[in-house]
Amino acid sequence: MTPIQLLLLTALTMTAFAANSVLNRIGVANLGMDPMDFAAIRVASGALILWVLVLMRPAAPLVVFVQKRIAGALALAIYMIGFSWAYLSLGAGLGALILFGVLQVAMFGWAVFERQTIPPLRWLGAGVALVGLCVLLWPTGATAVPFWGTAAMIAAAFGWAAYTLFGRGEDDALGATAGNFLLCLPLVVLASLTLGGGPITFWGAATAVTAGAVTSGLGYALWYRVLPALPTTTAAIAQLSVPVIAVAAGAVLLAEPITWRMTASAVMVLGGIALSLLPRR
Repeated sequence: MTPIQLLLLTALTMTAFAANSVLNRIGVANLGMDPMDFAAIRVASGALILWVLVLMRPAAPLVVFVQKRIAGALALAIYMIGFSWAYLSLGAGLGALILFGVLQVAMFGWAVFERQTIPPLRWLGAGVALVGLCVLLWPTGATAVPFWGTAAMIAAAFGWAAYTLFGRGEDDALGATAGNFLLCLPLVVLASLTLGGGPITFWGAATAVTAGAVTSGLGYALWYRVLPALPTTTAAIAQLSVPVIAVAAGAVLLAEPITWRMTASAVMVLGGIALSLLPRR
C-alpha cells in the first residue's frame, strides 16, 4: 500500500466513523428509536453485509470461535451499547469529541504500557490535538455536559480502543470484522430484549441499517485493513479528526451551531495530526 493510498483509505474510514455519530444521533434523538434496538439493528445489518462479502470471496472457511474473536466481539458490544445510549443526550459532534478524546488517552496509555518508542513530534502532535479537543469540550456559562451520556460514551471509547488494539495483527480484515460482528450480535440482542422495547419506525430502522451495513460493517473492515500499516499512536491521533468531521456534519444536517471554538479546535486537531505524521530525520 502506497502512502497516498494509506492516506485516502484512512480519510475515508474517519469519514465513516463520523457518519456513525450523525446517523446514531438522528435515529435515537430525532426519529425516536430506542438506543438498544438501534444498536441491535445496526449490528445485525453489519453482520449480514459482512458475511455476504465473506461468502462471495474464494477463500478457506473462516474460523470464528477463537479467543481473539470473542474478545473483539465483547469490546465491540461495549462500544455499540455505550455509543447508542450516549446519543440520547449528546449532540453528534460532542459525542464524537468525547469518544475519540478518551480513545486518544487510552491508546497512548497502552503504547506507553507496551514501552513503544514514541517520537517527540508524535507526542507534540497528540498534545496539540488534545488541547484542541479540550477547547471544544470545555463548558462555558450555563453549558453542562450530560453526565450519563458522557459516562456511556466513555465506556464506548474504552470498548473501541480495545477493538482497535485487537485489530492490529489481523491478516484477514474482512473475515475478522465479520466474525466480530457475528459474535457481538447475541450480546446486543440480549441488551435490546432486556433494556429496549421502544417503537421501531421505518426511517429509524433505515438509519440503523445504514449505520450498520455501510459506515460500521464496511467502515470497520476498512479500518482493520489499514491498521497494520499504522503505528498505535498514529492510529489514535488520526481518529482525532472524527470529531471535527462530525461537528461539520452536525452543523449541516442537524443545525448544530458552529462557533469560533469549533473553528479553533478544528485547526488545532488537524494541525496536531499533521505534526504527528511528519517523518523523523
